[in-house]
Amino acid sequence: MRKKFEIVFLRGDPDMSSFHPLLKGAIELHCHSYPSLFPRKQTDWELIEDVKAAGMAGVVLKAHEAQTVDRATLLRAKEPHLHIYGGLVCNFFTGGLSPAAVDAAIRLGAKIIWMPTFSSKEHCCHFGQKKTRFFNTQRPLLHPEQGLEIWDENRRILPQVHEILELIAESNIILATGHLNPEEVMVLVDAAKEHKVEKILIQHTDLGIARVPFDLQTELAKKGALLEKCYLACSGDFNDITVEEMAESVKRLGVESCVMVTDYGQAHNIPPIEALSNFVGEFLKCGISEPQIERMIVQNPKHLLGI
Repeated sequence: MRKKFEIVFLRGDPDMSSFHPLLKGAIELHCHSYPSLFPRKQTDWELIEDVKAAGMAGVVLKAHEAQTVDRATLLRAKEPHLHIYGGLVCNFFTGGLSPAAVDAAIRLGAKIIWMPTFSSKEHCCHFGQKKTRFFNTQRPLLHPEQGLEIWDENRRILPQVHEILELIAESNIILATGHLNPEEVMVLVDAAKEHKVEKILIQHTDLGIARVPFDLQTELAKKGALLEKCYLACSGDFNDITVEEMAESVKRLGVESCVMVTDYGQAHNIPPIEALSNFVGEFLKCGISEPQIERMIVQNPKHLLGI
């Protein structure tokens, strides 16, 4: 019975040597796995098997609809040599822009707090006219049509957002910008700096959901934020930028300001670690050196996570 359980539960791919050797010691900061309300490619356990097979140092679990700290804690107990962490996305599913929810997540061990993604006004506007089916259920989720913003009608940061920033600063964890529009991102980063938030991650800067113009990327880098260079933006799902164009943006920004992530995990795409491996190989072909890639997938993520 034990052997049968292990065969069903683990992925067990025959050729794990296909992962790029530069993944050794890397950390994937942005990917998705199951359980989820969204169709996902892998379970948490299957994702971790790939992390181990690639010789990576760890992974951050992200979910739009639930905090991932509990899952990460249990996975880390099983695999104590890995850095497996979770956090909280401030969507309607998890309480919205709730300092209480953020406080609880941080006390449980969250390493990252994401601003609204699926529930942001920017996201709702982007997908509002589309008929995309996101969920695993037939009945639509209960979700307000009006998306969340971090400011009031006068574009002043909401009091609860200031509270959240204070909690993040006190705990010295990562603030991630989610799917906010570029103007919100700029205002949020300035507010975060005022609150002494030291670790700021700008999400998938080239992805069409909430694309950040390059001049603003440059400005954010100067403010000390790290910018996600996200493989999903180059995929057939979005086609917002080519890998070559993204590599050129990295050369202009400097690798000290960038992290490479995939945002993969969708059921129809290849698994996240395979995607990260491909991403590394393609960047090498674009003239990004091995030490530069190591900076973006090993050193910068570890700095953000405090490890």
